[in-house]
Amino acid sequence: MVYDINLAAIEMVEIPAGTIVLRDDRIKQSWTVEIKPFYLAKYSVTQALYFEITGQRPSTFAGDKHPVETVTWRDAVAFCNALSKRNDLNPCYVFDQKADEVIFNPLANGFRLPTEAEWEYACKAGSTGIRYGELDEIAWYKKNAEKTTQQVGLKAPNAWGLYDMLGNVWEWCTDIYDETVYGSYRIIRGGGWSDEERGCMATNRRRSHPKSFKIEDLGFRLARNI
Repeated sequence: MVYDINLAAIEMVEIPAGTIVLRDDRIKQSWTVEIKPFYLAKYSVTQALYFEITGQRPSTFAGDKHPVETVTWRDAVAFCNALSKRNDLNPCYVFDQKADEVIFNPLANGFRLPTEAEWEYACKAGSTGIRYGELDEIAWYKKNAEKTTQQVGLKAPNAWGLYDMLGNVWEWCTDIYDETVYGSYRIIRGGGWSDEERGCMATNRRRSHPKSFKIEDLGFRLARNI
């Protein structure tokens, strides 16, 4: 599926149904998640697309075909809502200004961030290891990125045709990490250009504050319900 937003096209890959076992090494627990079919963008959101929808260029490293970065989780979901409205779709996120929180509607047909279960399932693309290929062939990371982001889609994709699922930029997910311990912190996945090899794994889970945290190796990728 391809959406044409003026000059910035969004290519979406249909991800099949399945199951994924997630693990949190911090609490030494694993759990199984059923995945329904969904769409996931072939590439991270680029700076060209972000500018087309928001009129803003927040990234530290400039380049229309580079992933947008230096955006908070709230920036990312606000973008999803704006893109949904642009395409006459129902937004997936409701900003409750009074409560200062964002409510996620998983049934809406608009653009959204993937859940972390969807993200890891799509990243692995049927593989069983911590990566879907040799790292230098599939990812930009500290060893080869030359201290900057790179254009999306230059490395080899995974088996389902998704590019840069590891390396280049970390990607925000919809989910709260652990509300009891970390409050509203949201999950990030995938590793970035500044990470060592050990940071770029399909199973690596990190988190940060949705309103205040933004950094030059953190962006996002679009998902949609089928």
